[in-house]
Amino acid sequence: MAQAKNGDTVMVHYTGKLTDGTVFDSSTERDPLQFTIGAGEIIPGFEQAVLGMNTGESKTTKIPVDEAYGSHRPEMVVEVERDQMPPEMEPEVGQQMQIQQPSGQIIPVMITNISDSTVTLDANHPLAGEDLIFDIQLVDITA
Repeated sequence: MAQAKNGDTVMVHYTGKLTDGTVFDSSTERDPLQFTIGAGEIIPGFEQAVLGMNTGESKTTKIPVDEAYGSHRPEMVVEVERDQMPPEMEPEVGQQMQIQQPSGQIIPVMITNISDSTVTLDANHPLAGEDLIFDIQLVDITA
C-alpha cells in the first residue's frame, strides 16, 4: 500500500475543529482537498500529518498555533476613522473586506469593532492564535 511522501499529490477529506470542538471547515460535503506535499500550499502541520499515511487511512491530529496560522499579531489590527470607509458602506462586525496598501498590495481584513467614530480592522487570519484539530482521511495518492 502506498504511503504519502514529499512530492506526492494527495486527496484528503478533512474536518477542522477548534479545541472547544467548534467545526470551522469540512470537505465531507464537497470534493476532497487536493494538494502536493512539500509545495507549501497548506499549513505546515497539516502537511506533516498527511506524511506517511496510507490510502484509506484516517487519523485525528492536533496542530499547534506555530504549525497552523501563527500567533495573533496585534500590529496587524488597526483602527481607522469611520470617514475613511467608503461612504456607501454600512460596516458590520464580522464583515470581511479588502484594503489596498500604499504599495498597491491588497490585504483581506475583518471588521472586529465599530464605534461612533472608528472601525477596527484585523488583518490576521481568522484562525491565527488557535490550536487546530483535524480529522483527516487520505482518499488518494498520485505520485
